[in-house]
Amino acid sequence: MGFSGFKSTSELIADPNILPNEMGVYLVLNSTNKKIDFLTKGVGGFFKGKDPNISLEELKKNWVEKSITIYIGKAGGINKKATLKSRLKQYLRFGQGFNVGHYGGRLIWQLKNHSELKFCWLTLTDIEPREFEKELISEFIKKYGKRPFANLTG
Repeated sequence: MGFSGFKSTSELIADPNILPNEMGVYLVLNSTNKKIDFLTKGVGGFFKGKDPNISLEELKKNWVEKSITIYIGKAGGINKKATLKSRLKQYLRFGQGFNVGHYGGRLIWQLKNHSELKFCWLTLTDIEPREFEKELISEFIKKYGKRPFANLTG
């Protein structure tokens, strides 16, 4: 589909300047074949005082077996200023415990292997990222019967 990047969480934290300054969509992938372990208390920040963690039971219920895609996100829009770079930097800072406004997708920070997860992105120039994100989530639901693990809405 033209996605690029495929950088780990730790690689992007070390060098976020490789992220594009354009709007688009991104995926968070669990490309390892390791058994998934959940953390009772994740590493995400408490945005607006809200605890980002959910119970182990809920995490297990949200998990989608046989899928490497665990989150589908968007950045920006035709009339919005956010870019993949600004949005993913915010997401990564949230995962480092900072209280920033990226509450969506927060469940990845309750995965023990969160630093090994891969991020890839697709820049968009004339397609609204929100619409493309909705299409990707819809296709995922058709295949797996539920949303990606960390997509709590959409």
